[in-house]
Amino acid sequence: MSDAPPRRRAWLLRAILGLAVIGVLVLAGGFLAFVAEVERAERPSLDGADGIVAMTGGAQRIGDAIDLLAGGRGKRLLISGVNERTTREEIIRLNPAQEQWISCCVDLDYRARNTIGNAIETRRWMRRHRFGTVAVVTSSYHMPRTLVELRHALNAGETVIPYPVVTEGLEIERWWADPAATRLLGAEYLKFLVAWLRTRFETDPEQSRFAVLISRRPPVKIVAERLLHEAE
Repeated sequence: MSDAPPRRRAWLLRAILGLAVIGVLVLAGGFLAFVAEVERAERPSLDGADGIVAMTGGAQRIGDAIDLLAGGRGKRLLISGVNERTTREEIIRLNPAQEQWISCCVDLDYRARNTIGNAIETRRWMRRHRFGTVAVVTSSYHMPRTLVELRHALNAGETVIPYPVVTEGLEIERWWADPAATRLLGAEYLKFLVAWLRTRFETDPEQSRFAVLISRRPPVKIVAERLLHEAE
């Protein structure tokens, strides 16, 4: 009988170790599936899109979105998450060939500070303009998390068409050979998991205290509080 407690402890340690190994394997498998989804990202036809939404975070996203607008792929463009110091004139300076479109048909969102805020502002913008379908332009590695947040925020009748942008210099197909790409994809995968889990429990992103907690810049708390309480 004296050997029973040590045996139980050994069994418990083996069980914990086994669960830890299974957890690591599940996470690793999920990461590989995540990377495969990012690699497979394709640009679909945008027929039927009422508007276009571009998430800030890269000049290429904005340029591609403005080109889509100029090509008649939507009636208006929302650039979500614009820095407070970025003006319409600055965007025109960076895209001089599209000045007429930027002047007439581009809306700038200065309130969103993260992907949750992007989803909230996209929903408001769609309903303000009575748009049922929008094309969403963001980096391919950011698209899975963006879709989780948008589909959580929108109603069943509101449709999102993903339009991924492949970041220049980022070789996703050879991520294991590039430490920077590995870190980027790993971090985005963890953020994706957090977003997926959070949206299982939250009913409405406008009531999300998480949006405030993950904010890094001091003004974000004020902006997030306005998002939480401002009427549609």
